[in-house]
Amino acid sequence: MRKRISTEVLRHWAPVAVCLLMILVLLAVPTGYEGAALYQEAERCSARVLEVDNSTILDTGLVRSGEQRCTVELLTGAFRGEIVTAVNMLNGSLEQDKIFTPGDRALVVVSHDGDEITNVTMSDHDRLGWEAVMAALFALFLLLFAGPAGIRAILSFVVTVLAIWKVLIPLYLRGADPIWLGLALTLVLTVLIIALVYGFDRRCAAAVSGSFLGILVTALLGIFFTQRLQIHGAVMAYSESLLYSGYQHLDLTRIFMASIFLGASGAVMDLSVDITSAVWEVVEKRPDLSWRAAVRSGVNVGRAAMGTMTTTLLFAYSGGYVALLMVFMAQGTPISHILNYKYVAAELVHTILGSFGLVSVAPFTALCAGFLATRKKRQ
Repeated sequence: MRKRISTEVLRHWAPVAVCLLMILVLLAVPTGYEGAALYQEAERCSARVLEVDNSTILDTGLVRSGEQRCTVELLTGAFRGEIVTAVNMLNGSLEQDKIFTPGDRALVVVSHDGDEITNVTMSDHDRLGWEAVMAALFALFLLLFAGPAGIRAILSFVVTVLAIWKVLIPLYLRGADPIWLGLALTLVLTVLIIALVYGFDRRCAAAVSGSFLGILVTALLGIFFTQRLQIHGAVMAYSESLLYSGYQHLDLTRIFMASIFLGASGAVMDLSVDITSAVWEVVEKRPDLSWRAAVRSGVNVGRAAMGTMTTTLLFAYSGGYVALLMVFMAQGTPISHILNYKYVAAELVHTILGSFGLVSVAPFTALCAGFLATRKKRQ
């Protein structure tokens, strides 16, 4: 009895220990691009805007061009405490331009020659403070409503962010195959995240198996339809900037293919855990249930969940393109032209193929969960 309890405790807490170890390792591992700053003789620091001079800004309708001169106090860095004049260049783009007012916190680039400041450029608003408040509120509400499970959710969130930033992105830049690397990283994160929910047991094995099979289906369909629809990876925002920054070796199209199953993997894991939990609950209440009946129960749960999950993907992907759709409607663009537009086609690939993964993960997970949940009875 004591041995059984110790084994269950080990299975329950081992994922937490592994996750904490991974977080510590990822925090210590450098990306290799820390010294890749464009401006070596410059320092990025925070500043407070004291005064602004808008006399040289030219307003032409919605377009603002010219430059805004700001008197700022440097708050961080080697020149902390100095009051200097910084220039905010306006390019006539509402998307890219920033306008500062007295009292704003801003990020500035201080160009210097030794101990002498030569130029100060306004970069953007300093949003780190409110971003930290937002993250803290999220963590607080998660802990209040989920309790100890909220700690595990926060750990999974942190390890996923670090894995993407410290592993996926640097290896992509070094030319690693995006699809194979994406599948490998997704598998590792899937095992760890689901293990944080269940521990290392048969429920974890069932959910991971179903999730990864669904992700694999999404990956294969993504490769096939991206080629058939002739979508180039440059449809991804800022992707062309990589090519012009000295990374011509990158295969943007394969990165786009990998983004399809990476984007759907979270929803796939969610549905897989729901089905696995439902099958296990049914088998716990009915130990005499056959594995075929357990599988049918899992499939029925999956059918009920798929209707809302596919809509979730639709809202998630289309939410960022509302303005584009408004432009199409305002210009009277025919539906046939809209559907042929490469950006719309790319989002259709993301949405429909992500939904394919959700549809396929339900029977896969039901089969794995039904088989493993009734395995002890069969033995």
